[in-house]
Amino acid sequence: MLLRRFRVMTAFAVCSIGTLALAQLPELSKTVKEYVRVQSPRVVLSHVRVIDGTGAAALEDQNVVIEAGKITAIQKGADVSAADGTTVLDLHGHTVMPGIVGMHNHLFYLVRPNLDSQRKSEPPLVAPQMTFSAPRLYLGAGVTTMRTTGSVETYADLNLKHDIDAGILPGPHMDVTGPYLEGAESFFLQMPHLKNPEEARQLVDYWADRGVTSFKAYMNITRAELKAAIDAAHKRGLKVTGHLCSVTYKEAAELGIDDLEHGFFVNTQLDPGKKPDVCSDSFGDYTLEHMAPDSAEARDLIDTLVKHHVAITSTLPVFEHDTLTGRPPLRQQALDALTPQARADFFILRERNPNKPPPKPDQTWMFRRDMDLERAFVAAGGLLIAGPDPTGAGDVLPGFGDQRGIELLVEAGFSPVEAIKIATLNGAVYLGRQDRIGSIAVGKNADLVVMKGDPSQKISDVENVEIVFKDGVGYDSHKLLDSVKGRYGQY
Repeated sequence: MLLRRFRVMTAFAVCSIGTLALAQLPELSKTVKEYVRVQSPRVVLSHVRVIDGTGAAALEDQNVVIEAGKITAIQKGADVSAADGTTVLDLHGHTVMPGIVGMHNHLFYLVRPNLDSQRKSEPPLVAPQMTFSAPRLYLGAGVTTMRTTGSVETYADLNLKHDIDAGILPGPHMDVTGPYLEGAESFFLQMPHLKNPEEARQLVDYWADRGVTSFKAYMNITRAELKAAIDAAHKRGLKVTGHLCSVTYKEAAELGIDDLEHGFFVNTQLDPGKKPDVCSDSFGDYTLEHMAPDSAEARDLIDTLVKHHVAITSTLPVFEHDTLTGRPPLRQQALDALTPQARADFFILRERNPNKPPPKPDQTWMFRRDMDLERAFVAAGGLLIAGPDPTGAGDVLPGFGDQRGIELLVEAGFSPVEAIKIATLNGAVYLGRQDRIGSIAVGKNADLVVMKGDPSQKISDVENVEIVFKDGVGYDSHKLLDSVKGRYGQY
């Protein structure tokens, strides 16, 4: 056990710089301290492999020094004496990488009332808040910063962010996205319905005044409403992303949007019968099928996105089981996190829908096409970020889905260290926090993930998380995950 390899000696006297900086960090509540595994003025991760998040090759046998929540040294591996308030972790056989920056994450769970074995359910679709379980799942899996990417209980999310930052509750740093910017129709009841551009502006101003730090446009928004929201957000120095349908990717880029969700799955610009400001019947499937990465349409779109500095969020995990068959089963840890009802719903939704025609012999083209477009976008200089979109079916849970997203980026053709960069440093760059988080460098926040194995060679080792450092405090991954067993889907 890694815990047995700790060499700890705490002294009453600590260096003055450590004392000063520690005083600036919040006092952790009794609740949070239950999940803390390492907390001392100085921590040395000795003899550890370092994947620094920049896309560079892994560095073998390094010592990473953490003091007062910051990385203060990265040195050649050496034995260190535990003294003067120093905790030394012997990490032979382990890897440290930056904390994951989850860029399409949620704090709710979709519920289909009275779902039966035929996949029939009754309206309305609702999204109860997972304020207790989701933050622990994220942090336990290595997500140290997350964007909520659409909120259904925005006051709850803002208050949760405050309590996490104050050390009252465990969880990652949060970029709180406001209520969905949605048009006349909506996917579930908690979404507001915009009637005109002025309402879009008012919604942005209202929630920006209350501390929201980003916004998300949704499927049925009009171009005029989207433009009003973008202008209002940019006036406040805030960014807007979008899961679009009524507005095409190219239209959104030209309107000034900052980010587009779900890779290239939901672009509708080539869909037959697409009308302005109206979601198409194809929901983007036709466009994806007919936009090969080397086509004139794809080159033009990618050029437009790059020139307008529009990021793309890869959300491969949420599409994996919709478009592919024979994929790996859900991990036991993820199944264990679900409530009995959520687990039953998961197995129903995982089966083929008996009310739909049999799938075509090969539908893998959708998944592969999106992967290829994401790679073409990166090759052209675009900023690709990542998040799993953990909602509903149980296939994609907070934290576990973030890890799976890194694995699927490798399947898409990125190297392991490139995939880790997309999931860490690229997200930090989008948020404008790359000087503090996203990579392992002297002076940056000690937001780090320690795992058994070597994900630079075997990407599935990214699942073997043991300790997650946030602001220099090391949290016990297993304790966090155990605390929510059987709770995700309930609260």
